[in-house]
Amino acid sequence: MAKQKQKFNKRLIVVSNRLPIVISKENDQWGIQPGSGGLITALTPILKESKSLWIGWPGTSGKTPIKRLLDQFGSEQGYKLVGIPLSQQEIERYYWGFSNGTLWPLLHDLLGYCKFNLEDWQTYVAVNKKFARAIKKLNRENDIIWVHDYQLSMVGYFLKKLKVRQPLAYFHHIPFPSLDLLRRLPWKTEYTKALLAFDLLGFQTLRDRRNFVNTVTSLISEASILQRQRNFTLIKYGERIIQARNLPISIDFNEFNNAAHSPEVQDAAWYLHENLHERQLMLGIDRLDYTKGIPERFLAFELALEKYPELKQKISLLQVVVPSRTLDSYYQKLKEQLEQMTGRINARFGDAGWIPIHYIFRSLDNTQLIAHYRTSEIAFITPLRDGMNLVAKEYCACSVENNGVLILSEFAGAADQLGEKALLVNPYDIEKTADTIYQAFTMPLEERQQRMRWLRNQIQRNDVHQWLRYFMRALDGVDSNTDFS
Repeated sequence: MAKQKQKFNKRLIVVSNRLPIVISKENDQWGIQPGSGGLITALTPILKESKSLWIGWPGTSGKTPIKRLLDQFGSEQGYKLVGIPLSQQEIERYYWGFSNGTLWPLLHDLLGYCKFNLEDWQTYVAVNKKFARAIKKLNRENDIIWVHDYQLSMVGYFLKKLKVRQPLAYFHHIPFPSLDLLRRLPWKTEYTKALLAFDLLGFQTLRDRRNFVNTVTSLISEASILQRQRNFTLIKYGERIIQARNLPISIDFNEFNNAAHSPEVQDAAWYLHENLHERQLMLGIDRLDYTKGIPERFLAFELALEKYPELKQKISLLQVVVPSRTLDSYYQKLKEQLEQMTGRINARFGDAGWIPIHYIFRSLDNTQLIAHYRTSEIAFITPLRDGMNLVAKEYCACSVENNGVLILSEFAGAADQLGEKALLVNPYDIEKTADTIYQAFTMPLEERQQRMRWLRNQIQRNDVHQWLRYFMRALDGVDSNTDFS
């Protein structure tokens, strides 16, 4: 039975760093298209139903006809987009500097990539204040304000300072680190106090929620635990009660499952496997990022070929890397490293008619993406740290023949939900990961099908619409108080 979508009778103001759109120019004509992803899929019906707003940076320069494009989007989609312009300096210091140069590695437990710069921090604070002022101007008394992710974690603080009276919600999409890591942040107390301005905070996993609560009680002497339950903690801060919940995000299972059954995907999947000569395909799909553990993955595959010679000619790693932050020096070095490793491993083990690693550095369109999911016998998803990793869930939703095996890092948030039937690995343990590749390759069909049926059922029951229902239900019970210091 299809799940009923969330019904909503209040206007929702969604706030994120980027607007959910893709702006492009072709033959001197500007165009705008909706973005993709589980969050957009889940929220779109509510946004249309309540004539809601989505506020964010459009991602383009001042030369783009932003207002015309956003008005066009609103008339076509039934909800309004509001663009927050950012100067080049704000992009450099708020986005590339503090958000992605400080918070991103710190919150992913990768301290070695962090840089701590006072001007970056000050610009981050200023941009968060800019977003809050824009929200205040658009806000109506009964609106629900829902802020998303680490780039805007101080928006709630400034909204409270501006005397916005309704409850404020926040969802943290990436990991929240242990207190020991967060203590490295020079502005840890200001950052943590700002998060306490939100009345409801959602985290991906129980571990993330516990890390946040431990940080609050250790750094903020005025905060205390009022109640602790399996799915939430109530924090008392002054006269206010704050909810912290673990609410793992998901995907639209039916959308992926139905697409995987489409004739276009079936044809593309057949062609992909036919082109690779009937061997087992092991798939990695990742954005170019040092958190994704791709070099460690290559080393584990190399060791598997060395330890288990029977894998040669019988398995290929199909690694798709989606370009990201290509102007950043860390990412440029990572791209070069992956290209060098691919060449070395293929030169060492490749043979006539077979190469171990097929490395693709580009985005896939939707049909090709789902065809890759559907046709691959093994998914190899081994981030060093990840808030959730929706690729793992997308792969299972598209494994319509129940023939896939999911190898998943224990440090991905998805492991909390899928770990019972996925093959969990520590991506830093190269030898054990190599052994797990062999285990997946040799797994009997009956066991594959039993595991995948369980995984697919788990994801279908806990899809993105269920996630949204849980979040909105939690928000219904939240009270706000403007007395914030």
